[in-house]
Order: sequence, then C-alpha cells, then structure tokens
Amino acid sequence: MKESPPAPSDLLEKVTNLAKRRGFIFPSAEIYGGFRSAYDYGPLGVNVLRNVRDAWWRSMVQERSDIVGIEAAILGPPAVWAASGHLDTFTDPLVDCLRCRERWREDKIDGVCPNCGSTNFTASRAFNLMFKTQAGPVEGEGATAYLRPETAQGIFTNFANVLTTMRRKPPFGIAQIGKSFRNEITPQNYVFRTREFEQMEMEYFVPPGDADQWYRYWLETRYQWYLDYGIPDAWLRRHEHAPEDLSHYSRGTTDIEFLFPWGFDELEGVANRGDYDLTQHATHSGVALDYFDPTTHERYTPYVIEPAVGVTRATMAFLLAAYHEDEVAGEVRTVLRLDPRLAPYQVAVLPLSKKAELETVSSELLERLRPHFVCDYDLTQSIGRRYRRQDEIGTPFCVTVDFESENDRAVTVRDRDTTVQERVALDELVAYLAAKVGTRTR
Repeated sequence: MKESPPAPSDLLEKVTNLAKRRGFIFPSAEIYGGFRSAYDYGPLGVNVLRNVRDAWWRSMVQERSDIVGIEAAILGPPAVWAASGHLDTFTDPLVDCLRCRERWREDKIDGVCPNCGSTNFTASRAFNLMFKTQAGPVEGEGATAYLRPETAQGIFTNFANVLTTMRRKPPFGIAQIGKSFRNEITPQNYVFRTREFEQMEMEYFVPPGDADQWYRYWLETRYQWYLDYGIPDAWLRRHEHAPEDLSHYSRGTTDIEFLFPWGFDELEGVANRGDYDLTQHATHSGVALDYFDPTTHERYTPYVIEPAVGVTRATMAFLLAAYHEDEVAGEVRTVLRLDPRLAPYQVAVLPLSKKAELETVSSELLERLRPHFVCDYDLTQSIGRRYRRQDEIGTPFCVTVDFESENDRAVTVRDRDTTVQERVALDELVAYLAAKVGTRTR
C-alpha cells in the first residue's frame, strides 16, 4: 500500500490566498460582496485552464485516430432530460435545520448542522439539481428549457450524426469540453464543487462484449495522464463503486481520487454506462441509435465507456500538488512546481536593468519566444525578487538579459525547480526551451 504524502494542514488556505493574490482565481462579483459558489479566473488562471483543456484534448483527440470532438448546445428541451432520467432521478437528499433554518445535503453532514451544531432536521426530501429556465418570449410548458447538468447527453443525441458524417464504427469515441450547471445544495471546498463548472467528457462506443476491457483500459489511461502531468502517485488512488452505490445507468464505475486537504475525493470518474443512454434516447425520440456491423452482419446498440472530469477540479488538483515551500540562499520561498506544459507562463524575460540597450535585446528576445511560448516580461524590483515572483506563479524558466547579452548574443536561463543557471546563445534559445518545456515532468 502506497504511503500518502505529508501536506501542510493549511494547504488549501495557502493555495487559495496565492490564487487570489497572484491573479489565478477571484471571487465572482467581489465588489458587490461576492456570489456564493461562483469564481472568476484571472489572467494566470485562464492560462492554466486553457493548458489543462489543451492537454486533455491533445491526449484524447489530437493524438488518437479513434476519437473525434463536438461542441453541443448548453440549453436543451425537456425531452432530452426526461429520456436521460435527469428529470426524475437527478436529485440529492435535502434537509432543513430546524434551529438555524440552513439547508443541507443530508448525506454530507453526518446528522449535525455545520452551522449551529443542531441535530434536529426536517424529513429528507429529494431536491432536483437541474437549472430550469424559459426559452423565448412565450411562457408555458412549451418554452421550458434546462441548462445542461453534464455534457454527455449532447454527445448521445449526436451519436447518429457523428457515426454517419465521420464514417466511424465501434470502437470509437466522441469528446467534448464545455460548461455544465448543477444547483448544488451545499457548494463547498473552494472550486471543488460549484454550481457552474466546466467538464471534459468522452463517450467511447464499443461492442457490448468488449465493454469490460475498454473500461479497464480507460481507467488506467486516465490515471496515467495525471502522473504524466506531475501529480505524484501517492496523491492518487482508485475507488471502485460497490454495486449498491452505482448510478442507475452504470454497470461499473471507478473514481480516480486525489488527496485533497480534506482527504481523498473524486477527481475523475470512469464508468461503463452500458447501452442505457442510446437505448433511452432511441426509445423516447423514435430514432434508431444502433450500429450494423457489415463484417459480422450483427446489429447492436453500443455500450459506452465514459471518462469524465471537471476542468476546474483538475486545475485545483494540479495547483495543490504543485505547491511547495523550500529554502534558497537561506530564504524560504514558495514555488509552484507545475509541469511546464500547464504553467501560466513557460518563460519570463527579465532584463537586469531598465537601460535602453537591455530593453532592445529583451524586445528582440520576446519576438523570438512568443510564437512558441506564453511569456511574461518583468523589469520591476531586484532580480532576486523577480525570481521569487516567477517561482510563486510556477514559471519554469526565467531568461535574464544582462550587460553582456548585446555583445556575446547570449542570455542566462534559470531553472525554477533546481535554481541552476545556464548560459545559452540567443540563436539556440528557442530549441533549448522547447526541449525542456515539451519533455519535463516531475
């Protein structure tokens, strides 16, 4: 059994403070007192989110020939959610504290009100998590629409379109990244559980007899992805759901769990959804959603293997795992050891002074680097303080332009993790950094 790594008891507080102070994540509508469970992503945060999305898309679509992507609508008619079961079964158990009147999700409070400590509650009742709205100017049942609670259903309703237009046959997958909305009773733990979030989901359609092997394949493939992007193995584990805990559609589900500050909790779910979704939509819509195999002359409804993860939850895990405090030259420094492919900036250009000759070389350098990397340019305060700032936001490489750079056409590259510095010729710099950024993992 692998040993879980030690983590500071105040890790969540430290990462939350850093994220606000350095421009990763802001409370939404903060100037109006904020809006519970909503967050805005600042200049550095959007860079990391984009990098996480790109890393997922690259591994799931770009580097494979058996998966294609779509982008389905966020709004959907009631018929879709009736067929999927969301209107009837997408609920959490809701209770009210009879002392302070706060509402809670019953299965998350162990019988004690987190607000006032009371154990006196109303009877539990099912609370549907769907966000309901009106589409168009006419009120009434015909204009009812729902914000999607997951991206998966847009994939299932487009199964026949993709099958036909892309000339695919099982096994093949359809991937999607997009916003989802769930009216959570008790949003919690920073960006871990929010009412508005972004998902990365892939539905992999397979012959029924092959479903178990593909389920195991995708579980191991997705687990390895987190290792490849720098999360230590000791911070991850697999949790297979017991039969009595499975969702109504699931024939098997395993969560990839991450060691959050409050303990292991779900990071990504991998599920064998069987043929439930395609069968439901075929029955409710009257449109055939099966596949005829011209080789075996067999007609069947494919089973579906689904790996699904939240973009923001994955980003939170990467930030928590990357946070370190160490000592450099007798001083304590904070450093985000993000994989270079996920860092908000890959390179920071730091002129040693504000003198014109150094700014000229720095401008030339930025023109060379920006087509290949996301760069920061910082010339405020001492070089040591600038190094510390870049360490704290996770920039893997700082390039210092000094008074010799104009003459020897070289710069000094400093490594974030080792603090080792190396002199590199300007003409070789792009290739040097590309090799480091593209291949380094912790």
